[in-house]
Amino acid sequence: MYQRPQHLLSRFARERRVFFVEEPVWGEGSTRMEVSPRPDGVRVAIPHLPEGTGAEEAEALQQVLLDEMLREQSVEDFILWYYTPMALGFSRHLQPLAVVYDVMDELSMFRFAPPTLLQRESELYERADVVFTGGQSLFEAKRERHPNVHLFPSSIDAAHFGRARTIAEDPEDQASIGRPRLGYFGVIDERLDLDLLAGLADAR
Repeated sequence: MYQRPQHLLSRFARERRVFFVEEPVWGEGSTRMEVSPRPDGVRVAIPHLPEGTGAEEAEALQQVLLDEMLREQSVEDFILWYYTPMALGFSRHLQPLAVVYDVMDELSMFRFAPPTLLQRESELYERADVVFTGGQSLFEAKRERHPNVHLFPSSIDAAHFGRARTIAEDPEDQASIGRPRLGYFGVIDERLDLDLLAGLADAR
């Protein structure tokens, strides 16, 4: 899903090297950090860990892989930009020039949120030099947690979506759909009212 992190980090990559560390992948094969450059300039780093690795061991392995990657890529002066406090488990030992926490969501309210998330978030607030929030409600919730919190609202890619205004004919896969039409593009999780969508579909 191409969201706020991808929009921001791809722009940063125009001027600087950017490494985006993904969630680990568990499976067979060697323990390694797979680093792949993307067309937008961002280097995506995916830790590969053995199946059945426990949480504590997984963080230790990710720390080793991260250190190896930074050394191999000759990364010395860098900024850590966090989207989840859970990443502290394998990166808190690093000595960055600055720490940024960009808050997209109230992660502790998500289903299956890790039990240590709130503790990690408190630690991240202590380490962060600046905190951004993606919306007004998040800003109000976080403004007392850190002395340098800024509202940095998410927006839209006007140029991208503006291209739809020049389409003369319906795409083939939509031509048979009647009007009015409702569409959704975004993350599908517990915040999406699937029963409501099903009801709308049944009614039309």
